[in-house]
Amino acid sequence: MTLVERFLQKPRRSSFLFGPRGTGKTTWLRQVFGDVPTLDLLDAETYRSYVARPERLREWLAAQGRPAWVVIDEVQRVPALLDVVHQIMEQKTGVQFIMTGSSARKLRRAGVNLLAGRASVLTLHPFMAAELGDAFDLDAALAYGLVPVVHGAEERREALAAYIGVYLEQEVKAEALVRNVGDFSRFIESVSFSHGACLNVAEVARECQINRNTARSYVSVLEDLLLGFTVPVFARRAKRILVGHPKFYYFDAGVFRSARPHGPLDRAEEIAGAALEGLVAQHLRAWLAYRRDGEARLFYWRTKSGSEVDFVVYGEDVFTAIEVKNARQIHRQDVRSLRAFREDYPEAEVCLTYRGRERLVVDGVLCIPCEEFLRSLDPRGRKVIGNI
Repeated sequence: MTLVERFLQKPRRSSFLFGPRGTGKTTWLRQVFGDVPTLDLLDAETYRSYVARPERLREWLAAQGRPAWVVIDEVQRVPALLDVVHQIMEQKTGVQFIMTGSSARKLRRAGVNLLAGRASVLTLHPFMAAELGDAFDLDAALAYGLVPVVHGAEERREALAAYIGVYLEQEVKAEALVRNVGDFSRFIESVSFSHGACLNVAEVARECQINRNTARSYVSVLEDLLLGFTVPVFARRAKRILVGHPKFYYFDAGVFRSARPHGPLDRAEEIAGAALEGLVAQHLRAWLAYRRDGEARLFYWRTKSGSEVDFVVYGEDVFTAIEVKNARQIHRQDVRSLRAFREDYPEAEVCLTYRGRERLVVDGVLCIPCEEFLRSLDPRGRKVIGNI
């Protein structure tokens, strides 16, 4: 299989590298750093050795001959190692650490402060359309997602079906992150109905027959495992009454499809629309994570009266509102919310992405085919729609 060059850039100093399982952290490390000393905490013998005596890291490092870079894989399995890493960094030995992980939950629960800012935090996301180039297929991305371990599989459907099961067994159950794996498994299905929608924890709790606090803790587990994320309301200089609930998304459109139950009462277009919105969301998150010039965040906008804009990207050098429509044709009413947003925020760029093939301007709003929009998202550019 052809290696894909990722947009994530090599760090200049010690860093944490987080990312869901299967997003290609190990492959990226080999591409960027080559063959460097690696401590693999997924190896059972290595794990037992360092759980018993984390200070053994000093002895291991001494045997490596003072390398410039060292990788500690799945560092969250032995949080106490970070105390030793911190001490080594304080001694200015010249060794830089890359510490990978598919979850930050155990680090937070152990009270670890991520080295007090002495290490930067990087995140590796599923493939972006611009990374794949000609290999990007919108329909396939919506059906199977863009997680590298699934994208590169011969049988994508089977690989995707097994993906969440691997998390349940190797992360949730093995690490005892929840008391009842069965309840959590039902929650994974139930919260999929909130993908791309306002997250009402009380409703999800009733659906799963668990209490609200448990449901809220399960949302935190999904976020800590990097399987899901929430998008807050954009309320800066608000001129209208806005809703308060965040929106929820699974981190990948294929994972959403796998978690979402299908039945006679489920409309195909409803699931397809949520998958498309999630695919745009995961691209915007990756774009924000990989760019180096300026801080920016992802929001959405929704008023109590029902006007909604799916995404607002806001930062020092970017302010863009984006609406996503799973439709082949665009009508004037489809851009109504974007026009309302632009009335309140004339400084913002606005655009609509849809499933058609032509670029249009409807009531002053640029409408872009979704595949073209996704292919144009390149973190080396400064604007969300700057390459269009």
